[in-house]
Amino acid sequence: MRSYIVFFVLFILKIIARTLYRVDTKFIGDVPPDPWRNIRLTAILNHTSLYEALFAGVCPNHFLWRIARHGVVPIAQKTAERALVGRFYGLVAARVVSITRERDETWSQVLKQIDPDAMVLLLPEGRMKRANGLDSQGKPMTVRGGIADILETMGEGRMLLAYSGGLHHVQIPGQKLPRLFKTLRMNLVVVDIGTFRNERLAEGGPRGFRRAVSTNLERRRDLHCPTTPESDAPDRAVAPVSGGEGEIPPEPPA
Repeated sequence: MRSYIVFFVLFILKIIARTLYRVDTKFIGDVPPDPWRNIRLTAILNHTSLYEALFAGVCPNHFLWRIARHGVVPIAQKTAERALVGRFYGLVAARVVSITRERDETWSQVLKQIDPDAMVLLLPEGRMKRANGLDSQGKPMTVRGGIADILETMGEGRMLLAYSGGLHHVQIPGQKLPRLFKTLRMNLVVVDIGTFRNERLAEGGPRGFRRAVSTNLERRRDLHCPTTPESDAPDRAVAPVSGGEGEIPPEPPA
């Protein structure tokens, strides 16, 4: 029964997103056949707002059903404890796990949920970017090492890297009401998990694996998030890249 409830919530959210916003999404790099199939891990980079659930408007229905049946989503304990927001995010996947910001038992519970059918969705930066381009503590937005733990736990399959264009033009953390009729931008890349894991191990070795994963994802994020002066913090406004206005540079090696 829970799977049907979660799918209904996600499907309604998709309708809302496509009705009240313009969804602009594209795959970059080499696009495999059926790119939404066989995804084991989805990582949304450039976390700017609790309204990122609107990116359900990007997903095909079969992907939403997979989330409803097998999705594992870690959410911050601070978010889970909010009265309305916590209840909503408790219904965005088959298994939603409240975690602290420490590498403690709550994070171990996430890793224990990763069975052969699981598909994990997470925000690897672990906190939201504020309007000044930094986190709530005034620190740069880095990718934390938890995603490396997941990659070590998983077997084979695909990882979907979702580069968010930022949602500060929809809702900045702290604002109560979202702005409507804006454009939601996202670039997507499908990466083979085994290849990505092996290449990061080759770069950093077992001891440097977590750092190699974080560094690679931060570089990808800074290259491929389709940010604009309207949608993101001023320091992340996209400068023109060589080869023509709006051209996306090649996807870096996995």
